[in-house]
Amino acid sequence: MCYGTEFTSRAILKWASENRVEWHYIDPGKPQQNAFIESFKGSLRDEFLNEELFGSLADARRKLAVWRYDYNNVRPHSSLGNRTPAQARRAFLHDGSVTPDALVPVEQHQYQTGRLSL
Repeated sequence: MCYGTEFTSRAILKWASENRVEWHYIDPGKPQQNAFIESFKGSLRDEFLNEELFGSLADARRKLAVWRYDYNNVRPHSSLGNRTPAQARRAFLHDGSVTPDALVPVEQHQYQTGRLSL
């Protein structure tokens, strides 16, 4: 994994160590070393964090779940041929260009929209 210092904490470093996840820092002024996360962080900041006010942690989680669902299932991404990430994942699995083990598993978390009343 490559992240800048804004996502570094003792808890995450401990988790990474316990789960044998290598941690590599991005050199200052070199966001191109991990362009995918930099692009995502920019979208998260511009489309969500700069646009919302949160009344509580539960409110933030609910709003993030809605944004995350839209980001992954509704809004097409030009980098994916104007498909959503969910559509691109299904296409990769269907055409065999990527093995299922190469993709991050789709997990259900308690904060996903499936368990929220919107």
